[in-house]
This record gives sequence, C-alpha cells and structure tokens, in this order.
Amino acid sequence: MVVLRALPGLVRDLGVGDEGACARAVEAVDFGDAILNARLATGDATVGELAEPYAMSLQAVSKHVAVLESAGLVTKTRTGRERTVHLEADVLDLMTAWIDRYRRRAEARYRRLDHVLDEMNDRRGIGNDKEETA
Repeated sequence: MVVLRALPGLVRDLGVGDEGACARAVEAVDFGDAILNARLATGDATVGELAEPYAMSLQAVSKHVAVLESAGLVTKTRTGRERTVHLEADVLDLMTAWIDRYRRRAEARYRRLDHVLDEMNDRRGIGNDKEETA
C-alpha cells in the first residue's frame, strides 16, 4: 500500500504521531492494507473479526493492529473484554492529500527533466535520425 510507505514523510510534514512508529508501519503493509481496505472500511471490528479470514493468531493480528494504531491509522476502544478497532479516515485523507501533493511535484520535475533532455538531444542532433528515416 503506497500510503503506508509514505508515512514517515507525512509524519515529518504534518507533525502527526511518532516517525519511528510510522516506519514500523511500513513492515505491516500487506496485512495492514487488507485490514484497512477490506474490513475496516465497512465499519468497526473486533480483533477476532479481523483475524477470521486469515490463518493468523489473535496475537499476531493484535500486533499488526498495534502498528497501525501507533501510526495513527486506527484507534482501539475497549468495552469489557472486547477491543473494537476503528479506522481513522481523516488520517487517510490527510495522507492522500500529502501523497497527491508530492506526486504533482514529482510529475512536474519529470516534465522539466524531459524538456531538458529533449533540448540536449536536439543540440547534439540525437533523435533527428528518426525524423529523417520516417
């Protein structure tokens, strides 16, 4: 999941959470993606409900949830013996905006680089052979 890979920079830019915790979140990308997109997007769930579709122990799922929680992507509430996990959609919206901003910057840089390389090739006569044979 691209969003989780971008967490350390997001935390630095937005001042949200702990950058080290976000770096650890990158390690949980695949399972975290499944939790966020497949299950929590439809509503809150207990750790047991999150574990059901996977061949993982409750302890392993709890560890993954803890990483997502330390990154600020989910929150847990405790009611009796049950711990309900809630997706923090606002944080995902912030991350999406951050990623879009950097994507636009990167695309602009690549366009400028393409322009510079085209000019260099024009000066050297590279690429003109293609036009002459066409």
